[in-house]
Amino acid sequence: MGLLHRRWRDLRRPCHHPRMQPIYLVVGSPSAGKSTTSRALAATFGRSIHVPVDDLRHMVVSGLALPGPDWSEELVHQVALARDTAIRMAIAYADAGFCVVLDDFYDPGGLAGYEALLRRPVTHGIVLYPTPEEARRRNATRNGGKGDAYTDEAITHSYSMLSPAIARLTAEGWLVLDTTGLDVEASVMAILEHAGRRPG
Repeated sequence: MGLLHRRWRDLRRPCHHPRMQPIYLVVGSPSAGKSTTSRALAATFGRSIHVPVDDLRHMVVSGLALPGPDWSEELVHQVALARDTAIRMAIAYADAGFCVVLDDFYDPGGLAGYEALLRRPVTHGIVLYPTPEEARRRNATRNGGKGDAYTDEAITHSYSMLSPAIARLTAEGWLVLDTTGLDVEASVMAILEHAGRRPG
């Protein structure tokens, strides 16, 4: 048996790190800064992975269902598939000693697919919650300062769902972080402080 084959065989075995690594679930509206903040948060740890759940959904080549005011059965199914995949990735990488940062949007189901993951020790729920005006301003700076109407509409719809849920999420232990006046570094430091963690 060649060295490469033995190495591949060893890598396929489950690897449980002696210290349980944190998993961060970062949610918010479009243009709230989820991906930028999540990637910066992951970069503060020595071993980490950032999993944007939207990227998993957009791996669908034909038949992609896009979020909108009306959620079809197919959209619900595709979102659930992406989230199930992301959760499996998160647990596998955390067990192998990686800090994991997932980012996703808030949905009409109230993130129900993440309930089991959030009960896992050292899993932290984070809501990035700038004002809707700030989210629209950020959207307007994209695409050469043009923004896009679809995202503006999605921001409005997202806040109509998320705002009524803020009190519940706070009571459940989520960090609800108003990032209107915060840069990425300050947002990351607030998340780490809330989690009682140090990077590395």
